[in-house]
Amino acid sequence: MTSKIYGPDTVLTLPAFEQEALRIAEALRERGVGPGQRVVLKAGNSVAWLGTLLGLMHAGASIVLVDQQETAEETDRIIRRTGAKVVLVDEDSPIDPSHDPVHLYELLVAAAGRETVERELDVTDWGAMPDGLIMWTSGSTGQPKGVVKSGGKFLKNLERNAHQVGHVADDVLLPLLPFSHQYGLSMVLIAWITRSSLVVAPYKRLDRALRMAGDTGATVIDATPASYRSILNLIGRKPALRAHFERTRMFCVGAAPLDGTLVERYVAEFGLPLLDSYGSTELGNIAFATLENPVATGRAMEGIALRVVDEDGRPVPAGQAGEIEVDTPDGMEGHLAEDGSLLPGPTGWQRTGDLGHLDEHGNLFVLGRKFAVDRMGYTLYPELIERKVAAGGCSVRIVPLPDERRGSQLVFFVEDEEGREAAYWREAVRGMLATYEQPDRVVVLDRFPLNRNGKPDKRQLEQLAQEQR
Repeated sequence: MTSKIYGPDTVLTLPAFEQEALRIAEALRERGVGPGQRVVLKAGNSVAWLGTLLGLMHAGASIVLVDQQETAEETDRIIRRTGAKVVLVDEDSPIDPSHDPVHLYELLVAAAGRETVERELDVTDWGAMPDGLIMWTSGSTGQPKGVVKSGGKFLKNLERNAHQVGHVADDVLLPLLPFSHQYGLSMVLIAWITRSSLVVAPYKRLDRALRMAGDTGATVIDATPASYRSILNLIGRKPALRAHFERTRMFCVGAAPLDGTLVERYVAEFGLPLLDSYGSTELGNIAFATLENPVATGRAMEGIALRVVDEDGRPVPAGQAGEIEVDTPDGMEGHLAEDGSLLPGPTGWQRTGDLGHLDEHGNLFVLGRKFAVDRMGYTLYPELIERKVAAGGCSVRIVPLPDERRGSQLVFFVEDEEGREAAYWREAVRGMLATYEQPDRVVVLDRFPLNRNGKPDKRQLEQLAQEQR
């Protein structure tokens, strides 16, 4: 079966799509894009975005990926910081016109119908570059950082990923994710590496995306926990949509903490678990649960090592919580300095700032960020409390606020589409938590605000907590 690239309004065989990417590469060269040159790509998910990405890789450019929704002001800072001379955008990308941006449609028009001397995509030069990719952290825990990555190491990481999870050429991958971030980019390039079919679906319009899943026979879905919750809600309102997952064999999830109750709901509905994963923009993809081993975030991929350490950096026994450390050959080259140069990153064992534990089989259980607050004489980790409450069926995010008497106040934001009163949820969590873990305030939201990566937006929640003091 010939693999295909499915867009909302176009379908191409993979070989035809690759020829289009070669034509785009020629059009890029005519605009001065050459080996090692930094190029900003700021656009939403589309077949044109994907063709442009592969065209840039073939041309050997250093690709600076920027989220389509990033502000014009921050984009201006990124362009100046990276020294990019070419900026590629789509019609919906906020951009200062002084940068003379090139629209993706212009590239498509310039590429259409031309004959290419080259017959195959070649990313060898791109893979050899230490700054083949420059990506940006989500900023959920601070100012976004420019992460500089080797193209070759990035692709090697994806080969490990595909091998562990079990992607094959007969698969039809449907990632409900922004392609400009680690998780989404991983999936579109895994499809290319494994010669799988890929569905470029409108991930913000899940009703349409589900129909595309049915029409294309999608076998592997990748999404955030928030999207998976929304999918269940859609199916609850329109049960006929369930048939669109008839050929799906794997539901994969990442980018944000996963509640065990959501996994149970998928097992009950589809007979399939949500396969969790662990990774980061800086370190790449690290660990994956699989159909054969659907435990927590699974084991580390081949060639990558995991350990959990105490406050003194000593490894702890299986089952004991501590900070997760990773030793990977696929990590970043470093961070981007303000002048555009590379600030080399650490090597060997690297601290992640995440809490977790390993079981006796090497499966990783991620518990949350290593962020502690003092309250009533106790040291508390808010994300561990969130996990405890989630196990009881309450989806909550906790914002700690300074308090002179107690040390910290705990504001519980509860996600509840039914809109039940705060008193209901205060009573519901009472029996799950110790006295010193109880909420000072409970705020009910129909859904958590999300950042561009699909994670609950901590900054917005902090602002809400401050406004309601």
